[in-house]
Amino acid sequence: MNTSAVSGRLASLSPSETLAMSQKSNDLKAQGKDVINLSVGEPDFFTPDFIKEAAKEAIDKNFSFYSPVPGYLSLRNAIVSKLKKENNLDFQADQIVCSNGAKQAICNVVLSVIDPGDEVIIPAPYWVSYAEMVKLAEGTNIIISAGIEQDFKITAAQLEAAITPKTKAIILCSPSNPTGSVYSKEELESLANVLACHPQIIIISDEIYEHINYIGRHESIAQFASVRDRVVVVNGVSKAYAMTGWRLGWIAAPLWIADACNKLQGQYTSAPSSIAQKAAEAAYNGPQDCIEIMRKTFERRRDLMVALVQNIPGFQVNQPKGAFYLFPNCSYYIGKSFRGTTLENSADLAMYLLEEGLVASVGGLAFGAPDCIRFSYAASDEKIEEAMERVKKALKKLA
Repeated sequence: MNTSAVSGRLASLSPSETLAMSQKSNDLKAQGKDVINLSVGEPDFFTPDFIKEAAKEAIDKNFSFYSPVPGYLSLRNAIVSKLKKENNLDFQADQIVCSNGAKQAICNVVLSVIDPGDEVIIPAPYWVSYAEMVKLAEGTNIIISAGIEQDFKITAAQLEAAITPKTKAIILCSPSNPTGSVYSKEELESLANVLACHPQIIIISDEIYEHINYIGRHESIAQFASVRDRVVVVNGVSKAYAMTGWRLGWIAAPLWIADACNKLQGQYTSAPSSIAQKAAEAAYNGPQDCIEIMRKTFERRRDLMVALVQNIPGFQVNQPKGAFYLFPNCSYYIGKSFRGTTLENSADLAMYLLEEGLVASVGGLAFGAPDCIRFSYAASDEKIEEAMERVKKALKKLA
């Protein structure tokens, strides 16, 4: 293929570093290498049986035809009920749009509200795809950096300083990928108070890790009346119900944004899988004890991972309050060398750990935090322990 023929829109995008590292890990495994993959952002549990049974039943009952573009009404009503019961948020079914994963759901919103030159505020560290989605929409990324010293969370003062007349949206993620940080109700309220004074700003709230938190009740910025009519809640079944491959995410949005996303999705993918929709409907309407079982397991692994990383010289680590990632500051190792090769950034460090330690991680450069590195602890205790021992040994070889 003649790459010079690729559109400028596509040429401006960077490949997903998380997917790239996972692929490199798989390539080494195919060569017979014993790689421990801590780069991937998905639960290592199987989808609960009652959800799988619902999918099988949907096949048997011939749910094999196109569904409405935003999803079956029964699924959207299940999501409305979930939002009311768990989050005390009031939405109607026509404000819900189901998509092929939360990733498409976010991109739908960005493409629906951002024009060339519009500014989008993204707190860093950020999930790798946010900035690329803004590029796709020909918007301008305005990055607010929050380091480990402030638990990777921006302040109201930082937010206020970043807003200009061109600001059209902000993308928040709590619990956070890649840091695991969680905004408290008070912290979200302080951000809402700032945004309340800027009515042109759409708030995209990525809450896909809602149920994987270790501090109790999840808090959504949509709860604050001053900004509620401008908040787009993004969620899905991937993380809470171990359904990453089912590709079912959704938005709950102001009606005009939901209508826009419906229109856009109708032209380039139509509805998500009919079978995945029926599985998701069962997930929301069925027993919820599976969520707590997985959450407790992740919490135990969090504690194990933090303890192990704290014993690795040169790593600075906080204690994540949600998700299943650890994001230690690794700047101590930037500039060090091995066999004549100098590690220029955290991406180089991640590649070194993969090649020398056979542990896959993701450098923080892709997350807007070049001094950090992301490890997923969505793996067994044994793999976590072995991986951190390998990391420790590999780092000792650096000069």
